[in-house]
Amino acid sequence: MLLMIVASLASVALLVMLLIVIHNVRYFPHLLSPADEHANPLPLLLLYPPVSILIPARNEAANISATIQALLAQAYPTVEIIVLDDHSTDGTAPAATRAAGGDPRFRLIMGAALPVGWSGKNWACHQLAKVARYEMLLFTDADVHWQPNALGAIMTLQQVTQADLLSVWPTQITRSWGERLVVPLMSFALLAYLPIRLAHHTAYPVAAAANGQCLLFQRRAYLACGGHAAVRGHVLEDVLLAQRTKAKGGQLRMADGAGLIFCHMYHSGIEAISGYAKNILAGHGSSPFLLLLSTLFHLTLFVAPWLWLIIGNNFQSQAGWHMGWPWWPLLLILAGILVRGMTAYSSGQRIYDSLWMPLSVLLMSWIAIQALWWQVRYGGPQWKGRTLDAR
Repeated sequence: MLLMIVASLASVALLVMLLIVIHNVRYFPHLLSPADEHANPLPLLLLYPPVSILIPARNEAANISATIQALLAQAYPTVEIIVLDDHSTDGTAPAATRAAGGDPRFRLIMGAALPVGWSGKNWACHQLAKVARYEMLLFTDADVHWQPNALGAIMTLQQVTQADLLSVWPTQITRSWGERLVVPLMSFALLAYLPIRLAHHTAYPVAAAANGQCLLFQRRAYLACGGHAAVRGHVLEDVLLAQRTKAKGGQLRMADGAGLIFCHMYHSGIEAISGYAKNILAGHGSSPFLLLLSTLFHLTLFVAPWLWLIIGNNFQSQAGWHMGWPWWPLLLILAGILVRGMTAYSSGQRIYDSLWMPLSVLLMSWIAIQALWWQVRYGGPQWKGRTLDAR
């Protein structure tokens, strides 16, 4: 009887997730190049407001040169690029200066000492916003890569929607098996749990998400929501800024990068595991109980049906195990693969990696354990030589 109840609940949960994914595949916006015939034509003065591109960089010497060169090569008339070197020890600052080649649109500033209660990235972004000249503030990371028309595509969408905050989700590059199993789950969580029209067209702050790899603010909206100072100690500052923007009456919009902007966040499975362990507890409201409950939920949806299919026939003497076997667990497995596959399709990931969803969930379970251990042992996540606030 217990198995039937759990299987029924799993069936309902997967059906709801599938409906949300279908909705998002249909309605989630994707960037269009200004040269694309389907892009919205706008008057030049409306299309090209000046933009301050703000990049916090800590030990990003391997990435910063290509990023600056790609941004300076954007087909966009009025832009400034400001890089803040956050006490790097790998030559980030000279690499950034060499990449700019004396271009007057580029500025490098050195970060001040980290105050108590601030995370490093939030403090860096706060300093960048204070020195930016223009009213459009684009916060991006040093490891985000830009196609030549990407900035124009972002600004076109912002002007069409008049978004106070536009967050673009870069297409994620994954190479190692660890990356392939873990990184696409960011898009999975967005597309399978948050209906995009609920995020865009309702005032509920909880119905909000954002990706700190690309946040475009109108300055007035940034100041109205308190900016990075309002989320100074938080790991998931991007989501909180989106929620605060909606809470203040601002308009949130999200879009998929569609290959115009992309990011190779981590360069190994170990890095991916550490990066996700940094955020996973904060993503569950800093509640160990909610994190454990979420872990059990995903194990039930994406791992338990496989166990039921494989060993269920051996337990026919146990009440319930034989009911619906093998078709019910097989349908649950197929539904899970379909949900994961559709999110991969929509976000530009490998569709066939959806077959490995049970392994992804098992790896995320290990990541949850690591995050809880960090919380107990150090009081927060470990990242780039710093202990972060688990909030």
